[in-house]
Amino acid sequence: MKDLAKEIIHGRVLKRGEDFSFFLTADSNELFQGANMIRQELCGNKVDLCTIINGRSGRCSENCKFCAQSSHHHTRIKEYDFLDTEIILEDCKRNEAKGVHRYSIVTAGRTLIGKDFDKAIETYKKIHEKCSVNLCASHGLLTEEQFIHLKEAGVSMYHANIETSRRNFPNVCTTHTYEDKIHQLKLAKKAGLKVCSGGIIGMGETWDDRIDMAISLSELQVESIPINALMPIKGTYYEDLEPLSQEDILRTVAIFRYINPTAYIRMAAGRNYFEEGGAKIFLCGANATITGDMLTTVGNNTIQDKEMLTNLGFNISK
Repeated sequence: MKDLAKEIIHGRVLKRGEDFSFFLTADSNELFQGANMIRQELCGNKVDLCTIINGRSGRCSENCKFCAQSSHHHTRIKEYDFLDTEIILEDCKRNEAKGVHRYSIVTAGRTLIGKDFDKAIETYKKIHEKCSVNLCASHGLLTEEQFIHLKEAGVSMYHANIETSRRNFPNVCTTHTYEDKIHQLKLAKKAGLKVCSGGIIGMGETWDDRIDMAISLSELQVESIPINALMPIKGTYYEDLEPLSQEDILRTVAIFRYINPTAYIRMAAGRNYFEEGGAKIFLCGANATITGDMLTTVGNNTIQDKEMLTNLGFNISK
């Protein structure tokens, strides 16, 4: 695996159609060491910390089987309309003071339109004026014109997970398509935004599905790739699924690093399955994370993450 890592460091790109079966049989320690070598050589020791706020919660029309915010499920989560600008601004200031690099507003729902979209633009403008963090947005399926408005308001990155492979996507969601997600990423890029897109592992997909997702993200030249390990939520379709093993999570992260050597591999949900905030994950190729509370599950707090990452030798300065 170290020989492959060296080839990737010197420019080799793993492409669709190649035989990737070796990823599943390789010695785990060698696989992880090679992924970490790629990360060190091509990305350095800089780590990227992102925090998110649930800007509008619940009552989502989409039927994504993993999601607590879908109206198709009965999870009894808190439901509310788009938060007031001042509430979001103060939350951003608190997180900026803790040292995060990115701040993202995420809203439940297929899209964001009308007064809610206008309110989002107003909020981004105010945050851009008052804070110095990078702004990210996650508002479902938008138009090209809306992406342009987001960029003009100070947003630099748009988030839309492709979730899984093209083959497996209909098993996860049927109210929108894999092609809808790909179209969104291309529109965001066309508007001049960077894109953040990844998915969830542990939803019953195969290893081939995971590798296919990694290849698709490479083909799209996605800059930031969040990897979520499913945390089954009571009331959702996946509530009884067995959590993934640590080994499977680590192997997945490493594979994504080999296939996306220069991207931010961003660990999101699932670090709670590990001790010490998932320190092992950052020795297998990851170099970014969501910190603080997740949307509907609790994550590691920023102070803990900064201490852990500093002890691993990462640079957490802005």
